Amino acid sequence: MATTTKKDYYEALGVKKSASAEDIRKAFRKLARKYHPDVNPGDKSAEEKFKVISEANDVLSDPKKRKIYDQVGFYSDNIDPATAEAYARSGGNVGGFPGGSPGGQAPGGGFDFSGFDFSDMFENARNRKASSGSSGGGFRDIFSGIFGGRGAAAEEGPEPGQDLEYQVNVPFWTAIRGGVMRLNITRRDTCSNCHGQGFIESAGKCPQCGGSGQIQQTGGRMKFNVTCPRCHGTGKNISTCPVCHGEGTVDRTEPLEVRIKAGTRDGQRIRIPGKGNAGARGGPTGDLYVIIRAEEHPVFRREGDDIYLSVPITATEAALGAKVEVPTIDGRTLLRIPPGTQSGQKLRLREKGVPSATREGTRGDEIVEVKITVPMPRDEKTKELLRELAKLNPEDPRAELFKNL
Repeated sequence: MATTTKKDYYEALGVKKSASAEDIRKAFRKLARKYHPDVNPGDKSAEEKFKVISEANDVLSDPKKRKIYDQVGFYSDNIDPATAEAYARSGGNVGGFPGGSPGGQAPGGGFDFSGFDFSDMFENARNRKASSGSSGGGFRDIFSGIFGGRGAAAEEGPEPGQDLEYQVNVPFWTAIRGGVMRLNITRRDTCSNCHGQGFIESAGKCPQCGGSGQIQQTGGRMKFNVTCPRCHGTGKNISTCPVCHGEGTVDRTEPLEVRIKAGTRDGQRIRIPGKGNAGARGGPTGDLYVIIRAEEHPVFRREGDDIYLSVPITATEAALGAKVEVPTIDGRTLLRIPPGTQSGQKLRLREKGVPSATREGTRGDEIVEVKITVPMPRDEKTKELLRELAKLNPEDPRAELFKNL
């Protein structure tokens, strides 16, 4: 009997085992453009290479399939994830997988198929339209007893598209007053050429299976009917879409207007439904999340819905009290300085802050920190007045420092 050959999907795509989903997608797209049959008409080696990388991409781009492949060393729709997990934990010695005891019977009453070459029986292509119509018995019945009773391949259902996140720098005044930001969003959109199917259907029957949806393969002394890898069991004459290369989606950049609500805060997430990546096989489109990064202002400092700023006042205004003009986000207003105000003291202007984006009709406050400025005496008369003032107010402002020493 033939020896089992395991296909190295990572090597086929030229990526490491630690490669991310995005690395795998990029590697496949690069190789697909090089080996696609439409680019290499009549080149059988290129066609075979394209089949290999398509199979590798189909498995490695699906997290569930990839996990089973990493655990078992090959992939089949008949392999139950729980059984694959048990196989991996046992170190590869569970009956029913290569690595069991020789002679056909594995520990625990299972079967050892290490004498057969099953590598070509697990052909899978991306974007399968329909599951195989194979009848009961034979190969699938054997595996149904080994892999948890799953006698038929599970049909690939719709997969939702991924959500996207974009960070947007929003001007200070736009975040406070609201407005519209115009962005260019790059996302995966449904291929208009194949309408997301990944393949194009032509007239006639599948040239590989003659329309039956199955082909016969041999493993050692046994023959099996398996799903046709070209038409995926449909029996129809289909070919890989030349636009999306079988992925069903393409990169597309489109303009988008994002409405910024008045009072939007830094770090706030705005959800835009249906503007994420397109789903696979009719799955729903993901959402777009716009993360706001509000820019700073040279005078105002925002904390939540409150506005902070520093305002200089004279020593006379601080001592005697006064009404001074201060800036707010709505314009100028008068602030009352109480007599005896100290430098660094904070005064509150109620409802002069930012309109709340979450509580309709409410606003924050403006917090004004006063800074007393000391005049520079420019003539002798001014100096004399300051000396007279010092005599009238002989208090030592540093006396409290020494009381508890």
